[in-house]
Amino acid sequence: MTDDVPALRTLPRHVGIIMDGNGRWARSRGLEREDGHERGADSVRTVVRAARKVGVEVLTLFAFSSQNWDRPHEEVFHLMELLRRYLVQERAEILDNGIRLTTVGDTKRLPEYVRAPLIELMAASAQNQGMTLCLALSYGGREMIAKAARDLCRAAIAGQVNPDDINPEVFESYLDSAKVLPPLDLLIRTSGEHRISNFFLWETAYAELYFTDKQWPEFGHDELVEALQAYSKRERRFGMTSEQVRGSGARGSKAAGLD
Repeated sequence: MTDDVPALRTLPRHVGIIMDGNGRWARSRGLEREDGHERGADSVRTVVRAARKVGVEVLTLFAFSSQNWDRPHEEVFHLMELLRRYLVQERAEILDNGIRLTTVGDTKRLPEYVRAPLIELMAASAQNQGMTLCLALSYGGREMIAKAARDLCRAAIAGQVNPDDINPEVFESYLDSAKVLPPLDLLIRTSGEHRISNFFLWETAYAELYFTDKQWPEFGHDELVEALQAYSKRERRFGMTSEQVRGSGARGSKAAGLD
C-alpha cells in the first residue's frame, strides 16, 4: 500500500460504498464469519482515513441493511457489538479530524447500547466542517422511498403540498438522505457482485457505479484511489450531449489536484 495519491481530473463530492464480502473472505481462509466482520471493521477505519486524506467531502458506508436483521441472532449481535466498539474507539479520531458523523436509516431499531453512543457522537460532531461520514444503518432503499411517500401524503392531506406540484425535486426533498447529504456521485461495491442490493435506489439515478472483485477486508487506500481514478476518467452527461457537458461543466464533481 502507498499513501501517494496521483492528481485526479475530478473528484466525487459524495462517495457511497456497499461493503460486501466479509463472510466470503473469512470462509476462503477457513475462518468464522465473525472474523471476516472484524477484518471488515479494520477496512472501515482505513478507508475513512484514506477518503479524508484524498479530499472526499462525504462518505456513506452501507453498514447494516433493513434485511440484515433477518440474519442469525448471533451474527446480528456481533455486528452491533462491532458498531458500538467503532463508535467508542473512533470517537477521538472523528472529533480531532473535524469529521461530522450522521446516519440514514431506521436507527430506532438499533439496540440502546448502540444508539446511545451513536446519538452522542452525532451531537458532538454536528458542527464539524471537515468530511462528513454517514453510516447507513438499518437502511433499505425501498423502505426509505416508502417512508418519503408516506410523509409526502401526510403533507398533502394537511394542505402543505399541492399534489399537482409534486415533481422529482419535491419528492426527493422528503427522502432522509436529501436532508443530510448532497447528491451521490460515485457508488462502489466490493466482492465482485454487480447489484446495488436495495441501497440508495433513488440516489443512484445518475451516480457512477464502480464494481471491484476485492472483498471488503481487502479494500483499502490503494483500492479507493483506483476507484477514484476510474471515476475521474468518466464523463457524466445527466442526459445531455458531450458537447453540452463540455460547454456547461458537469455537476456533482469538483476539480482536484491532490498531493
